[in-house]
Amino acid sequence: MTTPQSTAATPTAQRQPPATAKTEVVIDASALATSPAAAKTQIIAIYGKGGIGKSFTLANLSYMMAQQGKKVLLIGCDPKSDTTSLLFGGKACPAIIETSSKKKLAGEPVQIGDVCFKRDGVYAMELGGPEVGRGCGGRGIIHGFETLEKLGFHDWDFDYVLLDFLGDVVCGGFGLPIARDMCQKVIVVASNDLQSLYVANNVCSAVEYFRRLGGNVGVAGMVTNKDDGTGEAQAFCKAVGIPELASIPANDDIRRKSANYDIIGYPEGEWGPLFAELARNVAEAPPHHPTPLTQDGLLDLFAGDAVGRDVVLEPATLMDMCGKTAEVRPSLEVIYDSV
Repeated sequence: MTTPQSTAATPTAQRQPPATAKTEVVIDASALATSPAAAKTQIIAIYGKGGIGKSFTLANLSYMMAQQGKKVLLIGCDPKSDTTSLLFGGKACPAIIETSSKKKLAGEPVQIGDVCFKRDGVYAMELGGPEVGRGCGGRGIIHGFETLEKLGFHDWDFDYVLLDFLGDVVCGGFGLPIARDMCQKVIVVASNDLQSLYVANNVCSAVEYFRRLGGNVGVAGMVTNKDDGTGEAQAFCKAVGIPELASIPANDDIRRKSANYDIIGYPEGEWGPLFAELARNVAEAPPHHPTPLTQDGLLDLFAGDAVGRDVVLEPATLMDMCGKTAEVRPSLEVIYDSV
């Protein structure tokens, strides 16, 4: 795939960014909506298990892309609204859903500058979600994209739009990019553990399901995060037929800097070459049609003693459930004579 040429201005000097960066609150709408969206824009949805490191990966990937001269929009689609925290040095980005509700009560329209902020060439926003127990997170995602469309989402001119989605939630709203062809390709983030690969496999299953219904989205590949070298993630990629785009090692320096909201994906840094390669691979990787594994197939990626494969399912009985001798009672079901 040919990497699109950016029309964005050259980003700031390529040096290690300060730990806390000042974000610009006011953004002129004309800076985002300068011309009709061109086919060059790559919209990429990134999925993965909660806590696997999607936000860490995306913050550093988007920063590196901007340093390479690309115009990048990062959209957090997680109800926790934490996708952009690392990018903005731990500062909370006002969420679209919350801002939209407040503006509606005040009788005011939502403006670009209310919800979109930038740092060193990366534009970022959070869709947000309802408070705990007060609504459906998936429906919030749908509402958030409806608001983006009102703001002219389809007219914005970016090289890359990166969408950060939960992969372990099956609600329809979180599958929106795959179900409605809102992106060209999907990337999964996982590690060498069964649960994260289970989620990655589910995402591959969703992609194939909607492809059979006429969808066009494919899986570009997988990023292995916290790679400890045991090889299960690489074996998964080979088994389902997708490439590994990058392997981010399990490293104390990376862990500490991530916890301190430090960007490590800048060109002159120690981890710059890693994220530069990831940026190239993400840009050039074509969408693949994966072959999802069965549960047994997933288990076969691991050593038997690691996943308890020797466990045998023993059916329970009514006596087990009642704690005493079970009494067989006549059924109250009405049985009609066959005609």
